[in-house]
Amino acid sequence: MPVERREAAALEEDLRSIPLRGRPLPLRLRNFRSSPDAYLAGVAGPRPYMLRLRAIEAEVARQEAALAEAWQALSEDCVVADEFSARWRVVARTWSFGSVNDLIDRHNRWYPIEARLPLDRRSGTYVLVNGRDYRLQPLDVAWILARFPDRIASV
Repeated sequence: MPVERREAAALEEDLRSIPLRGRPLPLRLRNFRSSPDAYLAGVAGPRPYMLRLRAIEAEVARQEAALAEAWQALSEDCVVADEFSARWRVVARTWSFGSVNDLIDRHNRWYPIEARLPLDRRSGTYVLVNGRDYRLQPLDVAWILARFPDRIASV
């Protein structure tokens, strides 16, 4: 049949163009061992710390958007820079981070266990993750003022 001959010719051409043809495939080393518990953990879906980190990320983005809106509204309302600074500091002190800080607290408490972080035997603490401490800092007034300063250009 003509269709099968064309497909066979195309396949033969593809096989001729592969640079590794006739040579053994390179060894692909993996830094993990497959185990039944790792398989079952993967089948169960994302681990709780993964879901919690995603929730923290979404909540922080929501808080930043709300703060940006509040900062913009206040900057348009205030004419004098000193007035803006005083009013923005009041907003920053009264801003509620309860929900996201609760998630951050749970992350800091449970992440090492859920992620199965190994312990550093010398110090008795958990190892660093990508060279950094796994603990997240709670959001507060300093976090707000670092992202949204209490200064505006005088008009």
